[in-house]
Amino acid sequence: MIASQHDAGANLRLERNGPIARLRIDRADKRNAFTQAMWQALPDLIAAADADPAVRVLVIEAAAGGLFCAGADIAEMMAHRDDPAWLAANQAAINRAQWTLARTQRPTVAFIDGDCIGGGCGIALACDIRLATSRARLGITPAKLGIVYPLHDVRLLIDLVGPGQARRLLYTGALIDAAEALRIGLVEALADCPDPLLDAIAANAPSSVTALKGFTRRVLDGQVEDDAETLRIFAEAFSGADFREGAAAFLAKRRPQFGPA
Repeated sequence: MIASQHDAGANLRLERNGPIARLRIDRADKRNAFTQAMWQALPDLIAAADADPAVRVLVIEAAAGGLFCAGADIAEMMAHRDDPAWLAANQAAINRAQWTLARTQRPTVAFIDGDCIGGGCGIALACDIRLATSRARLGITPAKLGIVYPLHDVRLLIDLVGPGQARRLLYTGALIDAAEALRIGLVEALADCPDPLLDAIAANAPSSVTALKGFTRRVLDGQVEDDAETLRIFAEAFSGADFREGAAAFLAKRRPQFGPA
């Protein structure tokens, strides 16, 4: 059964079908550019996927093929350029959306088919894994517009590609193709469809994936040694239902059937 949730004038759509949730960007007539309303709606849709115990992985993709997201809606920003309150609210909405996406409990995948530029690239950066088709183009273009990229998103970029490649992308605003994005580590794999990866993630123990995602975020945020909380999580996993099922399936040479997250 597919459960669907809409927001931001139906420009964003969350569809849940068993263990896989799809957050679809649906504003093709404006190249899927994000309005302030869309940035504001994104955290609630992410939270809805996170709160559903049936969901094990969230993919962000365009509703129509050939385009991911051209970034923030520059026309909307220009229309409000002399409104400090609007600009402050817009900045807050972008920052909250990116922070929420980067730290959601469920694993996240960006499926990039076509242009992924500026704020759209920021959305992809905030996901755990990025898949790109051969027609994807990626770029971070604020320097071409006389604006800057949020520090949070610059850090996400540096974590992926290193400072040298990050500087090249930021300073030039150049668009790169999928093959180059793969070479420098901006995407993890090239694929025509995200489903095999989504199915592989969804088949694993949700408690393990959630804990491993949390540990990865701790490392990226600077933690280098175990603390009481990480030691507790590690130890308690061995008494959990997912371990009992996973070990039993391993010994019986069958596929494990894990329960909800």
